[in-house]
Formats: sequence, C-alpha cells, structure tokens
Amino acid sequence: MSFDLGNLLQQYASQNPANPQQAETDFDQVAQAAPRGDLAQGVSEAFRSDQTPPFPQMLGQMFGQSNSGQQAGMLNQLLGGLGPGVLASLAGGALGNLGNLFGGGNNNAQAPQVSPEQAARMTPEQVQQIAEKAEQDNPGIMDRMGEFYAEHPQLVKGLGGAALALVLGRMAQGIQRR
Repeated sequence: MSFDLGNLLQQYASQNPANPQQAETDFDQVAQAAPRGDLAQGVSEAFRSDQTPPFPQMLGQMFGQSNSGQQAGMLNQLLGGLGPGVLASLAGGALGNLGNLFGGGNNNAQAPQVSPEQAARMTPEQVQQIAEKAEQDNPGIMDRMGEFYAEHPQLVKGLGGAALALVLGRMAQGIQRR
C-alpha cells in the first residue's frame, strides 16, 4: 500500500496539527518512508520545542524504554558530544554507575565507550543529569541525538502522540522550505 508522504505530512504543517492519536499511526508510515535526515531534523526540533518536555527529560524517558544495546548507543552519542572538562565533572556523579570508564583516571579528550552492560546500570534520572550538562556544554547535542533517534524511530514513539505530531509538523515545515 503506497501513500503520499508529502500529503500526509501536510496535515501536520499547521500550528494546530492533526490529533495526537492519529500522529502515532502516521509516524510509523513516515518513519519507514521519509529520508533519515528529515526525520532527524524533526526529532531535533521536537527536542528544542517549548511544546514538548525539556530535552533531558525526553532523553531520560526514551533511555528508560530502550534495550541495553540502544541505551549504550545513546549514551555513547551523548558522551561523544561532551568536552573532556564536562566528562570529568560527571565522572563521580551521574557517570559513577559506569565504573572506570576513564582508563584509571586518564583524563584524555576521547569520550569513554559505554558497553550495554554498563548502560543497563544507569537510571533515566542519571541520563537526564548527563543530558542537562550536555545541553549546557553543547547546544548541537540535540542535533546529534536527533540523528541517533532517526535510526531508532520506535523509541521516538515512546514520547507520545503530541510529541510525534510536533515531529511530523517540523518535518513538514522543513520539506516546505526546500
């Protein structure tokens, strides 16, 4: 069954998009058909929006709904966007659950790599703390995380219909600007 992606997205382009329940169904179709770059941009814009929960809260929520492999991938993306000073400041706090990620205290500029086993020991609240620091240190982190979640759209669905309607609306607006 084919559908017109542009026509589907058009209903989300207005300031008052289609109903959130329909957005969940439509998001599945769009995530399968849309270019990953468009999906990443829509997710990034949802992270920045004042119509959705704060970025750290959304990351914590999606982290809690992920399997350990997805959690590790997300943490590696998040940590990879942080400077060494921020990583060092987190080493005893939110990252304390990850054990010795810093190679015996070697504070080099390379971000640690989190394994699925290590990620499984993290809580959504700890991820929120890391995301708060990341947002302060690197505003581009939202784009980086948008790209990660464009590869895992099933996790984005966990944000609910209202956020999905916003993602679809931002995608539609981006396509209109071309």
